[in-house]
Amino acid sequence: MSEDFDFDAALKELDKSETHLVVRVEFRRWGKPMTIIQGLPETGRSLDEVAHRLKGRLATGGTAKEGLIMLQGDHRTRIKDELVKMGFKEDHIEIY
Repeated sequence: MSEDFDFDAALKELDKSETHLVVRVEFRRWGKPMTIIQGLPETGRSLDEVAHRLKGRLATGGTAKEGLIMLQGDHRTRIKDELVKMGFKEDHIEIY
């Protein structure tokens, strides 16, 4: 990640007013939970930047691929607040 990357500009690429996010938990190997965020457009670098910021704010590992952000652990209790802080509308985020 370069120092001159403007995260706010990348988030503006995402049309947050039209974005409908779905957050759910899947259980992977050995019963380990993984929080899945879907509904973000695959705009390349901005998806990676959203994932990077969420991983830092939630102190967890994860990845962004195929239009999904996958975070290790069950973060349903905190994820909505973090997404709202990033500028996504609260009523466009569904938690399952």
